[in-house]
Amino acid sequence: MDKPKIGLALGSGGARGFAHLGVLKVLEENNISIDYIAGSSMGALVASFYGMGHSIEQLIKLSLAFKRKFYLDFTVPKLGFINGNRIKEFIKLFTHGKNIEDLKIPIAIIATDLVKGEEVVFTKGSISDAVRASISIPGIFVPVHMNGKILVDGGVIDRIPSAIVRKMGADIVIGVDVTFSKKETEINNIYDVIMKSIDILHMEAISSRQLGADILIQPDVSQYSSTAFTNTEEIIKIGEEETWRNLQGIVDLLDQWKEGE
Repeated sequence: MDKPKIGLALGSGGARGFAHLGVLKVLEENNISIDYIAGSSMGALVASFYGMGHSIEQLIKLSLAFKRKFYLDFTVPKLGFINGNRIKEFIKLFTHGKNIEDLKIPIAIIATDLVKGEEVVFTKGSISDAVRASISIPGIFVPVHMNGKILVDGGVIDRIPSAIVRKMGADIVIGVDVTFSKKETEINNIYDVIMKSIDILHMEAISSRQLGADILIQPDVSQYSSTAFTNTEEIIKIGEEETWRNLQGIVDLLDQWKEGE
């Protein structure tokens, strides 16, 4: 084998996850091909769309056109405010109703079994079903009932699924954390309360889990709302800039692997 298998672990973070597109754009521009992707929540959505073979240019155009109203199908709040059928149909449309095993790149989609508190990893079956489960932010989206499980956001249990993508066969793992913050963030509504609470709960977990990634890219997009789906162009740009800052480290890792072989 003349080159290592590269795995990408795309973390959760709502609308801030558009920074993943900036990461993928710079990796492509530098001929760093990705062999495996594992994604939680927004990372799962980006992974599945990219795995379909949509170009980065197409995905950026789609992200710039995306508005929050596309997924807002409110329901009587019992288990969540948003039913989730509209976003599921959106995912199904852009993944052509395919299964995960049909994708051009092997993808793992992470969800959380709310009852057992266990990680659920989808590598087969309906893309739209798996991504819909993975983006089910507790308290915002109604959980998904599937195979006797109650599934919520993959980021609850594994925000940056580095270990999963390594298990898939990756020799080198690049993790992307879009919840990284250098500053205090504004709290304006119930969505911000829920998202920020999850962020705080994971701060310590991230510091230990990041050891699973050989390189951790942390675009600081904390000044942007994780739920508003605005400022998308700026979020993507920050993802690009942070990847350029980490590029030499990635190249060095590739060279070290080749020397080791």
